[in-house]
Amino acid sequence: MKTILVTGSNGLLGQKITERILSNNLFHLVATSRGANRFLSQQGYIYESMDILDPLNVQAVVEKYKPDAIIHTAAMTNVDTCEDNKEMAYALNVGAVKTLLSICEAQQIQFIHLSTDFIFDGAAGPYDELANPNPLSYYGETKVEAEELVKKALCPWVIIRTILVYGVLADMSRSNIVLWAKAALEKGEAINVVNDQWRMPTLAEDLATGCLLAVEKGAQGIYNVCGKDMMSIVELVKRVAAYWSLDTSLIREVNGDSLNQNARRPAKTGFILDKAINELGYEPHSFEEGINLLVQQINNIQKHKMRVS
Repeated sequence: MKTILVTGSNGLLGQKITERILSNNLFHLVATSRGANRFLSQQGYIYESMDILDPLNVQAVVEKYKPDAIIHTAAMTNVDTCEDNKEMAYALNVGAVKTLLSICEAQQIQFIHLSTDFIFDGAAGPYDELANPNPLSYYGETKVEAEELVKKALCPWVIIRTILVYGVLADMSRSNIVLWAKAALEKGEAINVVNDQWRMPTLAEDLATGCLLAVEKGAQGIYNVCGKDMMSIVELVKRVAAYWSLDTSLIREVNGDSLNQNARRPAKTGFILDKAINELGYEPHSFEEGINLLVQQINNIQKHKMRVS
């Protein structure tokens, strides 16, 4: 049975990968993140606190467990924060990749790297795996530079590009556009939502499955892994409102420029998924199916809280 080491295991994707591995028992898991383990179950896997900005710490952890594959989910993904703090963005999104790749090359560990649709300018979406990047933001620039490092690596490697990940964790600690829209509209708050950007939102469980399929299949190269439905951001929020019967009159349509965000966003991204479907056996949920799953999970979380209290 292969051993997988996951960076950023406290994040949304990291926790979903942990859930997937524990439920199918196909891999041994070494979960790593900074600080204490935030996953509810502490059984059936190993957790190690690891700072990906400390090369000696990273090397010690990897040498201790000798994984067959590393799934690198840790990154600075807030686009505006990356624009404001370029030094930290570079350290997390590029420097950490350099560290991990040097270790993977020395030990011939398969490296699974998470990337983003924000490497593109949004002028010609949806994109296939061969499309040329042209990032509009510093976040996108760091992810392009990291991809170039991975492509030159002398170890087995996979780049998984994804889009606008949503999902729910047991402690409700991580927000995303679906949960944000639901919470704001439930409170009766008016929200500004852009109507000139299009995405294919990705259920976190689907992305976790895509990462594990890449390990299971011994994949090599670039794969697009996202949801199957293309929609504008405002349509996404309206679909969330409709699902929970919330007041759509609270949704104010605006264009992206009016928000005065520090980082530019691509207009229309989206991915062509044929390669992941045909080579990995990837089967994404529809957006409504994803929302259904979220509802089940939120209900289970609420029931658990009631039992505990």
